[in-house]
Amino acid sequence: MSKFPCAIGGASLALWTAAALLLWPLADAGRPAAAMDHAMMGHDASAPTAKTAAAAANEVVIDDFRFGPAALTVAVGTKVTWVNDDSDPHTVTSEADPKLLKSPPLDTGESFAFTFDKPGTYRYFCSIHPHMQGVVIVQ
Repeated sequence: MSKFPCAIGGASLALWTAAALLLWPLADAGRPAAAMDHAMMGHDASAPTAKTAAAAANEVVIDDFRFGPAALTVAVGTKVTWVNDDSDPHTVTSEADPKLLKSPPLDTGESFAFTFDKPGTYRYFCSIHPHMQGVVIVQ
């Protein structure tokens, strides 16, 4: 009997492992890498829908002490959402009285939404940082 009974088994295992590692990418050859990455994370890699694109078009991102876009034009009946991506809290407050827009302070990741039912020009600012200003034009 050999002193190294695992030598043959070990060599076979090493060859089998090397072959498996070389052939493994071929098993998913039909899937794009991005789809495979999303699938591995438990997410669907489907393309954005028209609905998600429209939602993004009606979104104002608060970042770096600015509203972006600073001016947004929407149709009557559109819901606009402000999302705070900044590290400081901010508000969305109408310039005109009575205050049509009056959000609470939004911490990082929080949002505020408002549906504009009438045409007009709606100027707003951050009541914590009044130099931050924006406008929604409703047509």
